[in-house]
Amino acid sequence: MDITILSPGIYTYGAMLIGGVLRDAGHRVTLTRTGGAPAGSLLLASLFSTQHLLDPAIRGLIRTHRKQGGTVYIGGPVSAAPEMVLGELAPDAVVVGEGEETVVRLVEEGVSATLPGIAYRDNERVVVTPPAPPAPIDRPLPLIPDDIGSQSIRGASAYIETHRGCIGGCTFCQVPRFFGRKVRSRNLASIIDEVKVFKASGATRLSVSGGTGSLYGSRDGEMNPEAFINLLRGMAEVMGPHNVSSPDIRVDCITDEVLDAIRQYTIGWVFFGIESGSDRVLRLMGKGVAVRQVEEAVERCREHNLRVAGSFIVGYPGETKRDYEATKDLIAALSLDDVFVSSAEPIPGTPLADLAVRTPRDKNPAFMPHTGEYRALGLTESEARSFDLMMHADMFRPQVRLVTDEVYDAYLTEAKKQGQDIRAATELLLRYPRTGA
Repeated sequence: MDITILSPGIYTYGAMLIGGVLRDAGHRVTLTRTGGAPAGSLLLASLFSTQHLLDPAIRGLIRTHRKQGGTVYIGGPVSAAPEMVLGELAPDAVVVGEGEETVVRLVEEGVSATLPGIAYRDNERVVVTPPAPPAPIDRPLPLIPDDIGSQSIRGASAYIETHRGCIGGCTFCQVPRFFGRKVRSRNLASIIDEVKVFKASGATRLSVSGGTGSLYGSRDGEMNPEAFINLLRGMAEVMGPHNVSSPDIRVDCITDEVLDAIRQYTIGWVFFGIESGSDRVLRLMGKGVAVRQVEEAVERCREHNLRVAGSFIVGYPGETKRDYEATKDLIAALSLDDVFVSSAEPIPGTPLADLAVRTPRDKNPAFMPHTGEYRALGLTESEARSFDLMMHADMFRPQVRLVTDEVYDAYLTEAKKQGQDIRAATELLLRYPRTGA
């Protein structure tokens, strides 16, 4: 069968993986970042953002394809809210959860109430079949497009999956809800074989994915530093150490040996999800760490001559002005090499999404009008904090970045876009209330 997989904007690892599974099942598969599928054919849309459900181009493409007699199945992280996907995009079916085995059966057998792991409409009734079991962690090689080297995701051509699951329970994160909190790691030899194919296909840099990179090889919630070190060493032998990164790591998932390996076998950066300088907000977020641990982790990285980036989330429901000021103080104290700021996004299926739905608008920073120093800009409180923190962080980098008019406008535009996206996502959540939420 001829199958087109749409991965909007970027080739995600998930889309490439499903492409490889279907290719090895004997199907002719085309992977695209932008286009549609031939009329009357099968289109698989791999959607990783709630905003894809509202994108006019994606909505129009799916509607047109079905009108032309084609079949549309949708999978990816958006499947955490299958009723929402069916309601907004009206595909023939949604592949719910880990879809490697489900999608082959769906393609070859069609929609059926006996097929686990799918959702579809039966007239006006939404049918969600029982969940499929977790997919095997070892699988065929992904379908890697010829132009993989042309894309850059935070500097990497692709993020390859080394394991699934995360021991954390962060309320804003979909990973432990989608893959579970038990870590399942791939065989090292199969990962290295995959790295070789990516390089041969033109990939210039590869990043380790899977939630927290250093959890690769962990057992029963306990880190296995040797396994992670062997992973980085093996990838560096293929790509070269300056073409490997392992950015996403929890502050409580590092050891001296791990940090030495990151310095020796990667580009030498660590990316921590710090999120807040307030212990109270960190507890609300379910981070499972304290500010003191953040400070100690950054200091340890510096002792190992690593550069450190951090992500911060503002506008979390319940965050007070005092909490926000604590975040500003922490950024000033840490003097991070790079900082990423975002407003709290309620991703479907997460506790934060449930909280956003329950929080009245006059108490939700994503909707509350900002009345402080940026009130003339017409921002919400979360937008104002995001905008302010971006500029604040630039003042405390090791090399200060001047906030020029161009930078100011870029930060303001980004803060407003985040706010618009979050309000749109919240409206969707309210339109499709989750059972039991």
